[in-house]
Amino acid sequence: MQDRDIVTDPDILRSYSRDRSTGSAAGEPFAVVFPRSTQEVAAIMSAAHKYRVPVVPRGAGSGLSGGSNAIDGSLVLCVERMSDVLAVNVDDGYVETQPGIMNTELREYVARSGMWYAPDPASKDFCSIGGNVNTNAGGLCCVKYGVTRDAVLGLEVVMADGQITRLGRRTIKGVAGYDLAGLMVGSGGTLGIVTMARLRLRPMPAPATTAVAVFDNVADAGRASSAIMSELTPSMLELMDQQTLRVVENWRPMGLDTSAGALLVAQTDSGPGSSLADADRLLQICEQNGATLAHRSEDEAESEMLLGARRMAILAIEAQGDWLLDDIAVPRSNLAEAMVRIQDIAAHRDVTICTFGHAGDGNLHPTIVTERGDQQAAARGLLAFEDILEVALSLDGTVTGEHGVGNLKREALARELDDVAIGLHGRIKSAWDPQGILNPGKSLPRW
Repeated sequence: MQDRDIVTDPDILRSYSRDRSTGSAAGEPFAVVFPRSTQEVAAIMSAAHKYRVPVVPRGAGSGLSGGSNAIDGSLVLCVERMSDVLAVNVDDGYVETQPGIMNTELREYVARSGMWYAPDPASKDFCSIGGNVNTNAGGLCCVKYGVTRDAVLGLEVVMADGQITRLGRRTIKGVAGYDLAGLMVGSGGTLGIVTMARLRLRPMPAPATTAVAVFDNVADAGRASSAIMSELTPSMLELMDQQTLRVVENWRPMGLDTSAGALLVAQTDSGPGSSLADADRLLQICEQNGATLAHRSEDEAESEMLLGARRMAILAIEAQGDWLLDDIAVPRSNLAEAMVRIQDIAAHRDVTICTFGHAGDGNLHPTIVTERGDQQAAARGLLAFEDILEVALSLDGTVTGEHGVGNLKREALARELDDVAIGLHGRIKSAWDPQGILNPGKSLPRW
């Protein structure tokens, strides 16, 4: 490694000490190291294991749960300089890539070979593939094409003691041994460090048809979403409530209907003729469930505007004030009730909550917004955050749909899992990382 690959300057360290989340604790690392190869990662982990140095893996730092936040005295291992695409295999339908490449960069790279990488988080322009693997990231297209785990065929992983292993396979099917690659996906850097990901590619999908439906209230939008998914498989089904529409429009005016109680944006990509028919049926379902306006967007610019509005929701909220983003998922049949109860929480706690998310998956991102520096409002916001988690659990849901546990939701995870499952998590961690040096204090329930 070169001298510039190891940084101890306090000013630079601060910029690598936490991710994008708010409300999550972060400590002070003693250094950040930027490896460029698997062998360098292995050498770093071997030394860290020998001297029992805690290591916090980091990609682009776009996470929203504190998963890559430093702890005091830790070494931050940042893979941002490991950003090469290693191979594209069109015949077998996969790409092998280092973890530091951005999601959009990878998608553009494989598109030159006529292939498509499906997972597309809203942060795709500034989130890395390694981080996507560590959090099992979803995205707008995952309602049809699955989340990151569904795209991972194999991984190269450096273990806590510096050993290198290859997990998974190159074949589409395979059940030899336990699914260790699947276990790595979503583990938040607590079991090993991914240095190569072998990801499933697909042919380019057909051009999508965009459908838009406006509702007076979130309950009708939730019921429409559930009804749509019981009959159709759209490639996208996204929701924004009134508060989100207002914040986005205020931040970047584009003509959004801020009087609407909720907006559904859907896409279908089932091919010529079929996409139009699916979109029309989707709009009929929306009208049957109370949509006051439902139409197909024949204008490509309008479609891009609506999708852009959904993707920029967090950026708009960041500009509005202090914010605390939640990430829950419920069965689709409970989506309407969840959104109504979130509105009740906002009124009860006297805070603004912007709710948006992946309606087709029942995955919502209620985001609490308070005036900057208002400590009393921030305290109410923390209570609202916990209330939202309890709503998810009470409706047979989960405390995190795609952002991960990190250090923000460890106590909530302990409420979701039973005692046996909590014990299994601890034993798995001990088997993979006996000294507990990999991302300590993250992703596991407190017990």
